Amino acid sequence: MIPVRSHTLSLLLLCALAINPACDSDSHKIDVQENVLPVVDFGHARVSVELAVDQATQAKGLMFRKSMPEDQGMLFIFDRPKQMSFWMRNTHLPLDIGFFTADGVLREIYPLYPHDENSRKSIRFDLLYALETNQGWFERHGLKPGDKFDPMSVRNP
Repeated sequence: MIPVRSHTLSLLLLCALAINPACDSDSHKIDVQENVLPVVDFGHARVSVELAVDQATQAKGLMFRKSMPEDQGMLFIFDRPKQMSFWMRNTHLPLDIGFFTADGVLREIYPLYPHDENSRKSIRFDLLYALETNQGWFERHGLKPGDKFDPMSVRNP
């Protein structure tokens, strides 16, 4: 292994910074879309989602939010199927939560109320996904247990 000197790293960093897409004459043609969220598509309803895949993001969830667009939510993706349990500590928004099995089938839906620290546990033990939306979203969009989304389309947006 050859040691890399700090001045070599500095030179590499400067070179990387010097490569600027603004110098490209065609860069004005590039349409950069920032903050594009993955979409969970049920066929007759769609919701843009923030993904909660790591423990820190899952623990925070939608805490401290004052508002959320109507067709937006948070999709929690767990490593293995399990019984779900959620609470509303520091959460100001009234939410609904839908629990899904690994095949993307909606199995249970529950309302969640702001600042309620009582856990809402699922009945089933084979759940892999949870979707939090604004309260009433599932009903307003005609979603009920048995409806389905393609989990692979969300994992690989």
